[in-house]
Amino acid sequence: MVRIIADSTCDLSQNLIDKYNITIIPLHIVLGDREYRDLTEIQPDEIYAWSDANKVTPKTSATSVEDTIEVMKPILDGGDDIVAFCISEQMSTTGNVFRMVAQELEASDRVCVIDSRSLSTGIGLLVIKAAIMAGEGKSAEYIRSKITAMRDKVRASFVVDTLVYLHRGGRCSSVAAMAGSVLKLHPRIEVKDGKMDAGKKYRGSMRSVILNYAKDMEEDLRHAEKDRVFITHSGCDEEIVRMVYSYLQSLNYFDEILTTRAGGVISSHCGYGTLGILYLAAE
Repeated sequence: MVRIIADSTCDLSQNLIDKYNITIIPLHIVLGDREYRDLTEIQPDEIYAWSDANKVTPKTSATSVEDTIEVMKPILDGGDDIVAFCISEQMSTTGNVFRMVAQELEASDRVCVIDSRSLSTGIGLLVIKAAIMAGEGKSAEYIRSKITAMRDKVRASFVVDTLVYLHRGGRCSSVAAMAGSVLKLHPRIEVKDGKMDAGKKYRGSMRSVILNYAKDMEEDLRHAEKDRVFITHSGCDEEIVRMVYSYLQSLNYFDEILTTRAGGVISSHCGYGTLGILYLAAE
């Protein structure tokens, strides 16, 4: 059998983790001189409170060797192989930690590490596909081959409410952050080739921005895989989330519309109020 592991940046809800028998290994959040495991030891709202009080974007770090061994060793000892997903290796060294642990456990031939080249539920989409294949009894090599061919189909983008967190983390200049605040600009961030790039800039209230963002995607959404689409947010107003859900529902296209809350790592860098629509493009 094959077990599916993913790092915590996949932003899957607990019910999806349970449904598809996925094992999560947390990245770490660093607040000053203290370090926490994502989601298990700290929640996004606590991170925001600390960040706003200290005027600093928290640092994040890869999964630890100790946590990875603790998860992988019993699975391997039980006779199962592993397919392990990591956040884009352009953004984190988590993939290297997974490989190093596999080597230390003398199981490099039984642990397949997949660079998602994405983040958040862009990873989650691939993880669920892999988990379904694992449940069907497919081999690790079969899953690796299929998922690798699928990575370029992931469409991951989001719109940020505030540029403050990106500025504090060095991902946005002070001039851009100030201009964004004054002009109420909300950039669309897209993940391409494993990296984040700024796209269209929206202006106005977050309600109108998010709706325009969603409507701009309509043609592409109608050419997506029908299985599922994710709405993932870092603490948006519930009314905005419902509005996006209702809009996607009105397309009468997707079999599943899934809503998840981003974990600590994604939230640390993007800030509260961020929302994304993530899906797989069809063949």
